[in-house]
Amino acid sequence: MSADVHPPLDGLRRDAAALHPELVELRRALHRDPEIGLHLPRTRARILDALDGLPLEITLGERLSSVTAVLRGARPGPAVLLRADLDALPVPENTGLPYASENPGAMHACGHDLHTAALVGAARLLADRREELAGSVVFMFQPGEEGDGGAALMVEDGVLDAAGERVSAAYALHVGAALLPAGYVAGRPGPIMAASDTLKVVVRGRGGHGSSPHLAVDPVPVACAAVLALQTMVTRRFDAFDPVVLTVGTFHAGTAENVIPDEAAFGATVRSFSPAARELVLAEAVRVVRGIGEAHGCQVDAVVEHGYPVTANDPAEAAYAERTARELLGDDHYFEMPRPVAGSEDFGVLAEHVPAAYVMFGACSPEVDPFTAPYNHSAEARFDDGILGDAAALLAALALGKVR
Repeated sequence: MSADVHPPLDGLRRDAAALHPELVELRRALHRDPEIGLHLPRTRARILDALDGLPLEITLGERLSSVTAVLRGARPGPAVLLRADLDALPVPENTGLPYASENPGAMHACGHDLHTAALVGAARLLADRREELAGSVVFMFQPGEEGDGGAALMVEDGVLDAAGERVSAAYALHVGAALLPAGYVAGRPGPIMAASDTLKVVVRGRGGHGSSPHLAVDPVPVACAAVLALQTMVTRRFDAFDPVVLTVGTFHAGTAENVIPDEAAFGATVRSFSPAARELVLAEAVRVVRGIGEAHGCQVDAVVEHGYPVTANDPAEAAYAERTARELLGDDHYFEMPRPVAGSEDFGVLAEHVPAAYVMFGACSPEVDPFTAPYNHSAEARFDDGILGDAAALLAALALGKVR
């Protein structure tokens, strides 16, 4: 820890260390019992138990198992929001941990169990400092981050105004099972995670006998041509310094080797890092696949399913998060990311409404090399819950600096 840590932050880290055993116990209970999607009744019950006795105004979601808790300081002032996502993934766990998932086919493979425990810890730390606060803190416990749009639902339900006024800023962290050593923080101004959308394409031809393709309209080579044309489009229509990623992950056609099917279908994930690139890549992708189909006499149904927006850090809030992390954890424990990552996050929904900062927090197990360890979403991903005290302290510190 650097010598210039402010005394309030120094005490915050000490108090978080005292909470650490409880946070580990909560995290491991969550890890053993992962729930998927928007409805997480057992997860919510554990959160409510962990928050019991704190001076919080709690609202429970009806459309999803969300928890919104408001801590009001002793004096008036602005409101800020701290967020944790709660849901697990449909991944069978293969870590061999003593607290591994007991629910077949479900695993906290993205570390949301650590996020939840860290936010509970931040609530405990800030509640102990309630008399020092000038303003309010909104704790947002959000289900359905893994593709179910939980953040948007909570915004619709009023989470940003839960304190009676619009929050002035929002903060969150995301743990990593690899790449970043345990206890280190990384962030950047501007885009930090990509927008994520889905392209679904059906190429409709006319089926026939595999021996006589001239009597049919074969959709398979047309769909193959469309897949290749999309890759060319990416390299030829987009600025290398405002990139897009388009990956075809599914391709389905036919039932037998000697039968030309009536249709072929494929699906792609589309990632982008700016609103302009996002709008263009989706429009161009549809235009390209329809044009390929028309050139070969096939009908093409192309549908875009909008996912999450770019997660972009407000420059001033990103600088504030950097200062806070350096003061709390030590100057050498913060890195600026040279570029965003192509994963996506629905925290970007909040960042479209209020100034926000989102940082990465290393949780790589100390016994493995961060550069070869299984990464988030892997069935073998392991997260070091030794970082929970510092993660809770960082979240609390981000709020303290705004409402103190």
